[in-house]
Amino acid sequence: MLAQITWKSDAIICVIPTLFSAPAAWLAARLSGAKCWLHIQDFELDAASNLGMLPGGKLIPSFARSFERFVLTHFDRVSTISEPMLALAVEKGVPPEKTFLFPNWVDTCQIFPMQDTNPMRVELGIDESKKVVLYHGNLGRKQGLEILVQAATFLQQHLEILFIICGEGAARMELEQKATGMKNVRFIVLQPLEKLNQLVNLADVHVLPQRAGAADLVMPSKLTTMLASGKPVLACASSGTQLWKIVNRVGIVVPPEDPQELADAIISMLGDPAKCERLSKLGRDYASHFLEKEVILTQFKHELQQLH
Repeated sequence: MLAQITWKSDAIICVIPTLFSAPAAWLAARLSGAKCWLHIQDFELDAASNLGMLPGGKLIPSFARSFERFVLTHFDRVSTISEPMLALAVEKGVPPEKTFLFPNWVDTCQIFPMQDTNPMRVELGIDESKKVVLYHGNLGRKQGLEILVQAATFLQQHLEILFIICGEGAARMELEQKATGMKNVRFIVLQPLEKLNQLVNLADVHVLPQRAGAADLVMPSKLTTMLASGKPVLACASSGTQLWKIVNRVGIVVPPEDPQELADAIISMLGDPAKCERLSKLGRDYASHFLEKEVILTQFKHELQQLH
């Protein structure tokens, strides 16, 4: 970053996580005379603390919060991806006039409902009789993905239902171990970007788990592609959270960390094709109107110009 200070940029934008990349971006901006913009994809320290993932007793969390506050309050603009996260930034000391709502977007021309046979379904050898319950994305610990395997355990007698878990991450090995011997759970590797639309169209139902302790500290970016795919979405979220508010409008929400509720909801959705079709249309319409790439980036461009 310091090597860039001779290039007179208009602005330096830093995306976190990880928070520890922010000081270098701020310093480079100050030395080069550029504006500095911090964009928060999730509040990693709060999520880690709430989920008991921070070591060091009280000392490290206390230091980390002080460091975070210092960073947040020294940028010219701070943006994040949901209203509750924006409010949390203000609570942490960011002046409201310096904040900007910059949600994740989706290119609805690249992610869209497929009408023809899905080549990936053929490639993976998934029988047409199978109903696919799909999770795709990071296989981290903060998502509470063990609920997928637990729900699949309750549904092993439903031979028509296949859980597909696509992605890599710290929790993958543990999840695979939990699913050992289960014929209704299948893991696949991350797919290249050019196959993303085929991947999301594998789903008969998309599932989006979230731990209660991470509520409103993260907003899963994968929700945008789920909705744009025109397939129904089933999320685990606490009532009143931002994820709950969105999915409750266009999909089905069950309480977090309750595998039986999740399993029952899957059975209910797959047993009601008319409901699935209605929710699919609602989700696609929501993505087109509120999450479209050009709409969000136009707003971002305007805000960026206001910095100068």
